Amino acid sequence: MSEAHSLFAVLRQSAKPDIVDAIERLVRDAPDRKLGRLNALAFAASEGLDEEQTINAFLHASRVGLFEMSWNVLCPGCGGVLDANTSLKTVQNDEYTCALCAAGYEPTLDEMVEVTFTVNPRVRHIEAHNPHELPPLEYFRQIYWGSGIDMPEDDYEAKVDEFILEALELPSGEKAVISLQLPEGFVMVFEPVTHAAQFLDVKGEPTKERTSLSLVFDRGFQHRETLELRPGPVRIMVENHTEVRTLPSVCLANDALHDLLGRRRPFLTAKRLLTNQTFRDIYRTDTIDVDQRLKITSLTFLFTDLRGSTELYERVGDLAAFDLVKTHFSILHEIVSAEAGAVVKTIGDAVMATFPTPDRAVAAAMRMRDAMRKLNEERGGEDLLLKIGIHEGPCIAVSLNERQDYFGQTVNIASRVQHLATSREIFATGSVLDDPRAFHLLAQHGVTPTSHNVALRGITDQINIFTIP
Repeated sequence: MSEAHSLFAVLRQSAKPDIVDAIERLVRDAPDRKLGRLNALAFAASEGLDEEQTINAFLHASRVGLFEMSWNVLCPGCGGVLDANTSLKTVQNDEYTCALCAAGYEPTLDEMVEVTFTVNPRVRHIEAHNPHELPPLEYFRQIYWGSGIDMPEDDYEAKVDEFILEALELPSGEKAVISLQLPEGFVMVFEPVTHAAQFLDVKGEPTKERTSLSLVFDRGFQHRETLELRPGPVRIMVENHTEVRTLPSVCLANDALHDLLGRRRPFLTAKRLLTNQTFRDIYRTDTIDVDQRLKITSLTFLFTDLRGSTELYERVGDLAAFDLVKTHFSILHEIVSAEAGAVVKTIGDAVMATFPTPDRAVAAAMRMRDAMRKLNEERGGEDLLLKIGIHEGPCIAVSLNERQDYFGQTVNIASRVQHLATSREIFATGSVLDDPRAFHLLAQHGVTPTSHNVALRGITDQINIFTIP
């Protein structure tokens, strides 16, 4: 921990002291299993810390070398990690298949890619740094399942024993035999390292006749057609043709398994991290490869622009106007960051920002308007008149002009809604106000939006625009 002391001292210069103290205690005292693929949101909840500040602290901790980040593609069905990546750039597949769920999924950054943090081995060596030496049950807990599964602490092994009938370690190039009595039900022979599965539908009259089954594990075998067997003795011959140890396991798809997989908790998604200002500031262009196109099913965009900025330069002079516009940008950046958003880019006097949810964007917009009003009152004028437009929808995360950016119709609509806005009102689309959290936020402030249909250039159908007075 000697190197860790100096790294924590550096971390205290960029993260809140109470969060750094909590992370330092974790690294020093926690069992190994809590320091691999750490769920930042679960950690914040357990310590009573602010989520955004905790995320920022882990990002800074990764930058200084205390943790290593992992971008894991998850199965939305079982929560298993289908692919683990040290960078978002290596999330390249058009589809990821889960053998356990026998389903394929197109990756999206909303709920299918989690971001976790593992303590750096230079700071503290943990068992998960050598995953192929973990016992089978710990491999499932620490490596196979993602951080969105809330694993039981005290009785984990007992819970797993309720659905795992047999599990063994099979070294590279070795063969073994699993002999057991098959109970009636749906049985899976699952191998979590190669993500291979053989389903057995066990039903009918019990038999004393032994059934034989042969399985070869390699990188090509993922899932085969379901076999129908009768309850009774079975002999499963397994061969490992990979270069690493495999873990053939015979599991019963019963209530105990479904209950465990149903224990879900929030986790840090790639979408949320891409809309985090600290992340954008630290990693800048080293996020998405220039040829990547990563889908996001729901992201909220906020565009702002200063009304009459040309007249402002004419009225107060270039130097004074520049300082005023710079102050306006600083205020907007601070508000966006405080509402869990990120500034994607500035274009002249305009700002393009993203937020993980519509309510955050609406809260930011109202704070921006109030801040400009206050600044104008302090100056005794009406120099800073802000036009704001908000829209939510699907988009694609891309790399453009050496910057992580977004592309799609949602972005186009958000920009055009902003152009419709006046300097005293915030314009938001129906998809924004349909969000219950955004609606509740406006109700709390006693604000009643008014709606009207408008036609936008390049958009076939009219859309419903709400004015937030």
